[in-house]
Amino acid sequence: MADLKDFAEKLVNLTVKEVNELATILKDEYGIEPAAAAVAVAAGPAAGGDDAAEAQTEFTVVLKAAGASKLAVVKLVKELTGLGLKEAKELVDGAPSPVKEGVSKDEAEALKASLEEAGAEVELK
Repeated sequence: MADLKDFAEKLVNLTVKEVNELATILKDEYGIEPAAAAVAVAAGPAAGGDDAAEAQTEFTVVLKAAGASKLAVVKLVKELTGLGLKEAKELVDGAPSPVKEGVSKDEAEALKASLEEAGAEVELK
């Protein structure tokens, strides 16, 4: 039991970059789509009651503006989305534009935090 608590504590204390790396490892090495699993888990309890059914379970991360350090934002968008450099630059240049759609609240907030840390203006819908 203590091992599981230690594991849970390590998961909770991961940085955004480490969470993204973990998601990549789970996807590439084990075929697990972490975002899809998180949405499925979040959607499960929503069927239980009326209040939960009204709660939004899928979010869209929208880049409103690149801010002062556009290059850092382009690199981060490339890393977070898996797009090529040209596509990531076009997405940033075309702001406001969605970076990721249909993601869980936790993932959306993590994406927003990392993009804002890079200097971008971000909105969740």
